[in-house]
Amino acid sequence: MTKAPPIWKSIYTSLNTDIGSGHYQPGDKLPTEAALAKRFGVNRHTVRRALGQLAEDGIVHARRGAGVFVAMVPAEYPIGRRVRFHRNLRAAGRMPAKEILSLETRACDAREAEALHLNKGDMVHVYDGLSLADAQPIALFRSVFPAARLPDLPRLLDRERSVTAALKALGIKDYTRKSTQLTAKLASATQALHLRVRDGAPILRSVGINVDEHGHPIEYGRTWFAGDKVTLTLNEDDLS
Repeated sequence: MTKAPPIWKSIYTSLNTDIGSGHYQPGDKLPTEAALAKRFGVNRHTVRRALGQLAEDGIVHARRGAGVFVAMVPAEYPIGRRVRFHRNLRAAGRMPAKEILSLETRACDAREAEALHLNKGDMVHVYDGLSLADAQPIALFRSVFPAARLPDLPRLLDRERSVTAALKALGIKDYTRKSTQLTAKLASATQALHLRVRDGAPILRSVGINVDEHGHPIEYGRTWFAGDKVTLTLNEDDLS
């Protein structure tokens, strides 16, 4: 017989669904612990455990003496032929930002070589970073680019903080998504730390290859989205 989940987890899910559905907006104050305890028919300790997990996941934050407030609702993020981080989030009414974790140039591994049509051991630029919406981390990413074709890319990425702007400065005016694979994962300890979620929280990994206007691969990327902070959408035009 399958063991039922703790009651606090059901309360966590219910409140998270309320926030995700827009019943509470960023900055809104949630009902008091007493009101929530009455709503769910439990004691305040159980409610406090659910609120604590929401805070740990970065969905709410507590203000001493004032209550618990919504930190953010899941950001809608379209995935299609043109994935543009800054443009997509601004269209959804969010303020985008990127934090560079590392920029390095090294020899590619076999998987990167296959994705970018390179020989194993060819040099690539590797861009590790954190994507934010309204100052809240929503995704970790690693983007890999062919170094021989894009020698000045690291400097431009450091300056622009935008792959699209950096590529445009190098003469690549447009690029499109050739393939995307989505896989459900559980956050590792380091991923959880960056994304401000609990260790083992659900995340969604996206693996994609972008090509230029001639169909040549220019970016091999992996992104790990915080499951409770992002709603991935696919446009109907991309299903045809």
